[in-house]
Amino acid sequence: MIVLGVESSCDETGLALYDTERGLLAHALHSQIAMHQEYGGVVPELASRDHIRRTLPLLHQVISEAQIQKQDIDAIAYTQGPGLAGALLVGASFACGLGMALDKPILGVHHLEGHLLSPLLASQPPEFPFIALLVSGGHTQLMRVDGVGQYQLLGETLDDAAGEAFDKSAKLLGLSYPGGPAISKLAESGDPAIHQFPRPMLHSKDFNFSFSGLKTAVLTAVKKYPPDMSESDKANVARGFVDAIVDVLVAKCVTAMKQSGLKRLVIAGGVGANRQLRLALNAAAAKKRFQVFYPELEFCTDNGAMIAFAGAMRLKKNPTLATRDFAFNVRPRWPLHELTAA
Repeated sequence: MIVLGVESSCDETGLALYDTERGLLAHALHSQIAMHQEYGGVVPELASRDHIRRTLPLLHQVISEAQIQKQDIDAIAYTQGPGLAGALLVGASFACGLGMALDKPILGVHHLEGHLLSPLLASQPPEFPFIALLVSGGHTQLMRVDGVGQYQLLGETLDDAAGEAFDKSAKLLGLSYPGGPAISKLAESGDPAIHQFPRPMLHSKDFNFSFSGLKTAVLTAVKKYPPDMSESDKANVARGFVDAIVDVLVAKCVTAMKQSGLKRLVIAGGVGANRQLRLALNAAAAKKRFQVFYPELEFCTDNGAMIAFAGAMRLKKNPTLATRDFAFNVRPRWPLHELTAA
């Protein structure tokens, strides 16, 4: 079964073809980072318009790379939510229009389920069950995963997501958008002893997170410096921030592993590409004797491959999930734990 995946939840347009027998056949991605940089963040209307321009060329690209015909597609999976409403509508309308034209069934996929299952695209995927840290610009959640659609929410952020804290703190330091990679790179040259920022909810005895206070601590620190803050001072603030956020994420993961008794931890979402987080988690895993699994770096960000794969996994379990009802709708807000097992 060949599934076309369409991702358009925010500022990346991604299309991919996944075959349940041969694996990932092709994937293509267009990022809107350059377009949104001058605004310091994603402009929803611009994002939606750009998705319209990109979907059809990307479809032709993946069809060509996979060396198949459009009629060879068996089903079309698209991101139904959560995400920006206008951006989601572009992907949904494209998928449903294509499904109607080709007489192929469609399936709405949860964006976060795509992220959650993306490490399974690796050459050595984890087996169920596992604990998953879903950490991105919009979400920070710890989940127990027993199978496709079998998710138990252990804890989540009560305010800002980790990725948002990265971007906002980077902006406070005058770094360009997207701020996450920039502040992480800057932190590598910082002195960890200069700024000891708070570790929010580190000892809360639950699996919830809070990063708004950490962001405020960064703002307070930056205000103590002159407007022409030196690069070394920025690096020291960046190092203090990154150390604080990594410490919290790692500590919560270690506790979740201990309490669950499981031996596999999966990291998903854009922040999963963070070098400092990976190093700290690998060290903790070696000490506490559990395994850590990451998506390939190209699949940490939003992408069509994870949507095609998540759709394929659900359809492989239950082919009747796909429909030829092309009256689509999207769900900009859609809690992951509302999903049912495949």
